[in-house]
Amino acid sequence: MSQSENKNDDRTYVEQFTPTDLMTLRNELLQSGVDSFQAAEIVANFLSGRGYGVSHHEARTAASRIEVPGCTAEHIQAELERVALAM
Repeated sequence: MSQSENKNDDRTYVEQFTPTDLMTLRNELLQSGVDSFQAAEIVANFLSGRGYGVSHHEARTAASRIEVPGCTAEHIQAELERVALAM
């Protein structure tokens, strides 16, 4: 199995976060007025507090996608599943 296949397998098992938690994360990103590196830290802290890792590059990308207007809890869940790494 290649390393990229293994990486995808780790992401398969990301838990379903509550819509409240997901929207709280989004609101924190929107209201904090931070730059992309600080936003990445917010996403990384959210995931690490729940037992997942994430690369800072992927966390920055996820944060920017979570902040788009009209972002739903389902979209946030999909983004977190895309970047979260099981630890």
